[in-house]
Amino acid sequence: MLHKTKGIVLGHIKYGESSLIIQVYTEKFGIQSYIENGVRKAKAKHKMAIFQPLTLLDLVVYKKNNSSINRMSEIKVNPPYGSIPYEIIKSSIGIFLAEFLNHILRGEEDENPLMFGFIHDSLAYFDQARENYINFHLQFLAQLTSYLGFKPSGAVEIMDEVGQYHQIKLRPDELVKLEELLSNDLMYHLKITGEQRQQLLKVLIHFYQIHSHSFKEIRSLRILHEVLS
Repeated sequence: MLHKTKGIVLGHIKYGESSLIIQVYTEKFGIQSYIENGVRKAKAKHKMAIFQPLTLLDLVVYKKNNSSINRMSEIKVNPPYGSIPYEIIKSSIGIFLAEFLNHILRGEEDENPLMFGFIHDSLAYFDQARENYINFHLQFLAQLTSYLGFKPSGAVEIMDEVGQYHQIKLRPDELVKLEELLSNDLMYHLKITGEQRQQLLKVLIHFYQIHSHSFKEIRSLRILHEVLS
C-alpha cells in the first residue's frame, strides 16, 4: 500500500554495486529504512545529493508490515536547503546533528507528529537563519528533551543527574547559560563564549546518554569543536 509522508534523511549505506539503503525519520512511521536501486549510477533517476543527512523530503512510500526495508515510489526535496550544505559552520553543526539524531531516534518506530514537526521545522529555520545560529545545536538539544519524555525542570536537575555518572561541574556563569538554554526557544539569541559552548554541549550529551541506551560516541564532535572554536 502507498502512503504519503514527510521524511528527514538520517543517513545511508551502500548496498550492492549501485544501490543505497537510506534511513529516514518519517512523520507517519517513525524510523524507516528504504532501498533505492541504481542511485550510484551516472544516469540515476535520483541523485545522491537527495539522500544526504538532514535532507527534508516529501515522500510516497510502500509500507509492508512484515518488511524491515521498504521502497519509495516518489521523492521530492521540500524545502531544499539554501545554506546548510554550503556554509562551513552550518554544515559542521548539521553533520553533528545528523549523527546525534541517528543515535537518539533509533527505535522510534511509532508516529510522533509533534516531535517530527519540531525537528523538521527547526532544521528549516536553521537553514534560513542569517545570524545568531552558532549555538543552534545547543538550543536544539535542550528543546528536544520535551518531545522525548525527559525534559528536565532546570539546570540544577541536569547537573544532579549528570554528576552521578560523570565528574563534571559547571561554573556559576555556565549554570546560568544552561538555564537560559532550557528556558528559551530556538530564536533566542544566546551569548556564550567558546569555552562555555563546549562545556554546555558536553553536559547535554552526558544527559542524553543517561536517558538513551542507544546513544553512542559522536565521532563528528571533535570537528565541530574545531570549527566553532
